[in-house]
Amino acid sequence: NMTSSTIDNPAAQILEIKAGALRLALRPDLGGAIAGLWHHGVPVLRSQEPEQLVSWHDAASYPLVPYSNRIDHGHFNWQGQSYQLAPNFEAGPHSLHGVGHLGAWRVEPSSGPSGPGEVALVLEHRANDGWPFDFQARQLFQLGPGSLRIELSVTNTSAQAAPFGLGWHPHFPKRARSRLHVECSGRWELDASKLPTQLVPQPGVDADIAHLDYDHGFEGWSGPARIRDERFALTLRSSLSRLALHTPQAKDYFCVEPVSHVANAINQPAPSALGLVTLQPGQSHSAWMMLDIRTTH
Repeated sequence: NMTSSTIDNPAAQILEIKAGALRLALRPDLGGAIAGLWHHGVPVLRSQEPEQLVSWHDAASYPLVPYSNRIDHGHFNWQGQSYQLAPNFEAGPHSLHGVGHLGAWRVEPSSGPSGPGEVALVLEHRANDGWPFDFQARQLFQLGPGSLRIELSVTNTSAQAAPFGLGWHPHFPKRARSRLHVECSGRWELDASKLPTQLVPQPGVDADIAHLDYDHGFEGWSGPARIRDERFALTLRSSLSRLALHTPQAKDYFCVEPVSHVANAINQPAPSALGLVTLQPGQSHSAWMMLDIRTTH
């Protein structure tokens, strides 16, 4: 039984922030992940007590850096060089979600008067078989009495230009009346291995989660995504204009993920048109997401 293994683990690094009725629990050592977010003890995100979290896979949310979603069999070419990433996901042939969620982040000492509901985590990545370019990533969490704002930035610390993408992977509890409203312009069709093939028009999603079966990327996301159930009315906003929706019918959660680029963009003829950013040495790229939390009862 894996679930108890960190309870006696003194290495488990836990950070908690409270604001009003909200409590945010972070695990810097476990991919800089959110273990839980609660409102008066009720999970806003899929949550567990931080000392019980044993894997990024079960986190409430984790950062996607330096790419989101899948890279075709972990292989790509970049500036005339061929790269093969080590497999990092057992359930499929493609590498997934970058390396940020696999690393240990350090807590940034606060410089000057930061707000009480604020904490920053930093990851220093050195080129390895998970990602062949050095970078530094930083997450800033800001918790208010009715909202959580996260900023994610990445800086190219390697000696050459390198490709970068960002995103977040929040999991929401699936409740009896969970409903999602999203305005967008298109959805990527998928092949059998879940790589995007072609963009089809789709003006949005407005449905009960129970009726949705998505593991797709969406383009042209505009306005807030609205997530509503019998406990909460949530609005999710971001500086990013793409969303990945994952609504597995057999699971007790669903995911609404702000992302900067199309899945597997790095293997397409024009990656930059699909949101992948090329950073020169020393250049940075950043994005934010904000979750507003209101109760519905």
